[in-house]
Formats: sequence, structure tokens, C-alpha cells
Amino acid sequence: MRIRWHGHSCFEIENDLVIVTDPHDGRNIGIREPNVKGDIVTVSHDHFDHNAVRLVEKSDTEVVDESGEYEIGNVKIKGLNTYHDEKNGKKRGANIIFKFETDGIKFCHLGDLGHDLDKETIEKIKPVDFLFIPVGGTFTIGPKNAAKLVEKISPCIAIPMHFRVGGLSLDIKGVQPFLNLYLKEKIHKVGVELDFLKTDLPEETEVWVFSL
Repeated sequence: MRIRWHGHSCFEIENDLVIVTDPHDGRNIGIREPNVKGDIVTVSHDHFDHNAVRLVEKSDTEVVDESGEYEIGNVKIKGLNTYHDEKNGKKRGANIIFKFETDGIKFCHLGDLGHDLDKETIEKIKPVDFLFIPVGGTFTIGPKNAAKLVEKISPCIAIPMHFRVGGLSLDIKGVQPFLNLYLKEKIHKVGVELDFLKTDLPEETEVWVFSL
């Protein structure tokens, strides 16, 4: 199985099917546009830096942009309603958390989550192998709240996203303030993509940082 980062909150998970999360168009946020075509595309909310489906879809792409439960091929998907801010969506609207499973590996993409999660939602999310979590603040939870949420969810791997990289035009923090909250031996910096097996997953949470 392979994970590839296309910047911001856009990841590609490739197995029998290709899953793409929250595609951006590149140009409008100052980074390269995603170079992938998805069999399944999830969209956490309808903002320009997360909903550029046209760039990553094929004629038979399944787009999932609403909460609920879905089964597409061998991929099981659950969408949970949350908010883009701490005011129940009054500032920035709704957000959907997507949990999906393929070949026994469980992924959870938090989208542009803007608040802490209650125990009921956390229990619906768990267990998680890979947790894609925003850490840049301003429009989402910031480094400290992200780290607290990682502790509550206890994934095998926490993958930070939605943080400042070179060229990005959005006013958000870089990844380092989040990484500063972890021991160095728990942090693994990888490239733009990573191949892995289920046996590679650690027993205790590690942070895997992708780079462009």
C-alpha cells in the first residue's frame, strides 16, 4: 500500500483503488496542483483549497462529500459531521471527518477540523492506524490541540497536514510547533510518498511527516 502527499490536506492512498482526500487546485494556494486521478475522492468541506475534484476525477470517479456510510469496492467509508470552527460552524461552516478502511488498514482524515472532539465522536473514529490531522492553526485546530487529540485517538501513525510549506499563500503555522511537542525518536520524516505493510505499523503512536 502507498501513501503520497500532494500538499496541504490532499493525500493519495493507493491499493486496489486510489483514494484522494481534499484535493486543492495548487495555483490558488501557491503550490503545485495534485498529479493523480482517484477512483474515490473525499471532500471534507466546500472550500477552494479542499474541493478541486475536477483536477483528480475520472469518468467513473466516486465523489464522497456528505456524511454517512459507504462501501465502494473493497473500501468502507464513514463520514462524521463536525465543524470548521469552535462556534458550531457559525464562522466557517461544516466539516466532515472521513474514516475509511481498505485491506484491514484504518485511515481517518479530519479535514479542516476547528474544534475538540467529544468522547462519542472519538469512539466512532477509533481504532485508527493512520490519522491525518491539521496542525497549522488559524483555520483549524493548532499544534497543542492537535497533539491532545492525537493522544485521545491513539493512532498508530499521526500524519500532520494543513501546515505552512514553501510557497503556500495561506497564513498558517509550519509543522515544527507541532513536532516540538513530541520526542525526537517518535518523529520520522519521510519523502513525498511511502510504501508500507500492515506489519510496519508501530505499537505506540509515531508521527510521520511527509515533505513535498
